Amino acid sequence: MTYQGVLTKMKTELAENVQYYLIFEEDFLNMNQVLDKKLAINFLNYECTACKKKKKVFANGVCYNCFMELPQNGEWVIRPELSKAHLDTEDRDLEFEKAVQLQPHVVYLANSSNVKVGVTRKSEIPTRWIDQGAHEAIEIVEVPNRYLAGITEVALKEHLSDKTNWRSMLTNDLKDLDLVAIREEMRQYLPAEVADYYLANSRELEIKFPVLSYPAKCKTLNLAKMPFYEGVLKGIKGQYLIFEDGMVFNVRKHEGFNVSLSLS
Repeated sequence: MTYQGVLTKMKTELAENVQYYLIFEEDFLNMNQVLDKKLAINFLNYECTACKKKKKVFANGVCYNCFMELPQNGEWVIRPELSKAHLDTEDRDLEFEKAVQLQPHVVYLANSSNVKVGVTRKSEIPTRWIDQGAHEAIEIVEVPNRYLAGITEVALKEHLSDKTNWRSMLTNDLKDLDLVAIREEMRQYLPAEVADYYLANSRELEIKFPVLSYPAKCKTLNLAKMPFYEGVLKGIKGQYLIFEDGMVFNVRKHEGFNVSLSLS
């Protein structure tokens, strides 16, 4: 059976084990049903997910022009402390920026390989945690806009990492930690502007991923350098496919890659 389409990040559904779906323009594939089967991935060409032109992808699934022009690729996306919509100040498109920035945001702790602090829109929980491969996570504050979340993250990054060790996450080199206790410890470092938004009663969420076996070591599949790969799928975690031979494939990093997928 063969599927073809432009890759975008897998859609997810929180369940006993997270359910994963690859969505194409005319079809979809429940990736959980591919576990323990041989999957062949063949890179055909690039297609910008924004303008749909057959142009090389620069970042985030879009070509260079779209990356430089579209409001969803502004610097405030990666650095939320740079958000300015609450000041009625435009970066690229004020209407878009208001719609995204002026809504409830959450600052959280997630444990994927180590405890990290992060920011996401409230509507993206638990999707954001699943995408990061976090096996446990907890909310710290819920604030009314992205700027307040951003300055909170900046303050807490002085005491916690904001990065995930993806190799540890994919080899399951993990520790279960008391996120409630860490949340309480971080409370003292919150900026004064967000102190009243602290979530003293938030609960830790545990997430289980569909992984049959973890590799002892992993190596990354880059379709731009290796346009064809075939292997037995043994797990899915974060936005990664984990194969029997230790190869791991970051679906999100390959957004904008038009591929064919064959199952056997």
